[in-house]
Amino acid sequence: MATAPARVPDLTALALLRDIACTGSLSAAAEGLGLTVQAASARIRAAEQQVGGPVLERARRGRRSSRLTTRGVLLVEWAGPLLAAASDLDVAVAALRDEPAGEDTVVLAANPVVAECLLQAWLVELRDGPGGRVVLRDTPDPAAAVRSGDAAVGVVSTPGPLEDLHAATVGSDPLVLVVAPGHPWAGSDGVDAAQLAGTPLLTRPPGAGARPALEAALDAAGAGGPVPPRREYAADAALRAAVRAGGGPAVLGRAVVGADVAAGSLVVVDVRGLDLTREFRAVWREGTSLRGTARDLLRIATGGRIR
Repeated sequence: MATAPARVPDLTALALLRDIACTGSLSAAAEGLGLTVQAASARIRAAEQQVGGPVLERARRGRRSSRLTTRGVLLVEWAGPLLAAASDLDVAVAALRDEPAGEDTVVLAANPVVAECLLQAWLVELRDGPGGRVVLRDTPDPAAAVRSGDAAVGVVSTPGPLEDLHAATVGSDPLVLVVAPGHPWAGSDGVDAAQLAGTPLLTRPPGAGARPALEAALDAAGAGGPVPPRREYAADAALRAAVRAGGGPAVLGRAVVGADVAAGSLVVVDVRGLDLTREFRAVWREGTSLRGTARDLLRIATGGRIR
């Protein structure tokens, strides 16, 4: 089992070093992060213990200056993507907080599949554009939440007409069948829908990940429901790792497995006679016009530019 990284300073220490590099001042960096100079110095000491040496140069009498050592400069450069990802994650996590709504807050109804595939990118663009806050309402039936007024906007991944709702396509996610390079299917000319339906797969729990779309596609192709899975995984990351380790085949979003396929650790297997494209649509109540944050969110979701 993987363990937590032992030599990576905490995010606050990394943010301190980044801000010291920008401002040239330990005290200014500390103030910007809401820390006392003493607390900031303690964070820096802990970071130096983890990376095995000083990250700030020493001034007179052994005190830390606000000049980064070579080690500190490298740490700031290497930590850049991590801090950016943490900032984006912070925005997404805020949508999970069930707090009282304000004027600039919109309730978005979506199931976990949609939230995993699309939501974070929208929230980051909203933060960097007009601002406003989104609260996620986790529901298996986003359309019903919009009809009842519990949410201003919903995102659905189910096909077919939607009564009493406006709808706009916000994206599509091609699904692919993947196996480890050593799997017998890796060197084959593909499988058909019936063969896929009859094979125990590695998958997410019912209603999660690509599983609903796969089940709908097999049903539409006349292949019937899939046999019980070989094993279920709580997250796509764990599922990908299991496939890479040779645990069996799985159906996942192409974007999810793109890096693994490019690296050669997963192989895409053709599935004959099966449409594995799933479409996402934003919905809102018929006869209404979205305003404020809801309108901005829809512009982002549909690819419209914010002016």
